Amino acid sequence: MPGHDGLSLSTQVTLRPYRAEDEDAAIALWLKTWQQAYPSIDFSARLPWWRERWRNELVPNAAIIVAEEADAMLGFVTIDAKGYLDQLVVVPDRWGSALAERLVNEAKRLSPDRITLLVNTDNVRAIRFYERNGFVHAGEDVNPTSGRPVLRMEWKA
Repeated sequence: MPGHDGLSLSTQVTLRPYRAEDEDAAIALWLKTWQQAYPSIDFSARLPWWRERWRNELVPNAAIIVAEEADAMLGFVTIDAKGYLDQLVVVPDRWGSALAERLVNEAKRLSPDRITLLVNTDNVRAIRFYERNGFVHAGEDVNPTSGRPVLRMEWKA
């Protein structure tokens, strides 16, 4: 019988802090989700850049919370000390479940006053998700890496 989050009651999704040995699984999950969201972009070509950014920017400067089930990584969220949510990643077969909401709620717990983020303006699924979770539009910008238009979104307690 499904639980409140659409997961089987016999499975247990746990949230825990990121560990160094999670790197390969986190990067593989990032690649899988972005390939699913934007199949026309060759994200595998961006892997060296992403691994460097992960190691040098996100890991040392952000809290990273991992969602796992039976030792398999299902997602993660990054939130830095300024309340910037850089990454919310959930394995595609759990899109639409409560997993992303659990991760966002953990980010809110870690940054209880305010969270900001950037989301591609064409990522309608993500924008609707953030709106449902209390984020509002706070302006427009351009992603410095991809050149794509992005929406600034913000959540305040």
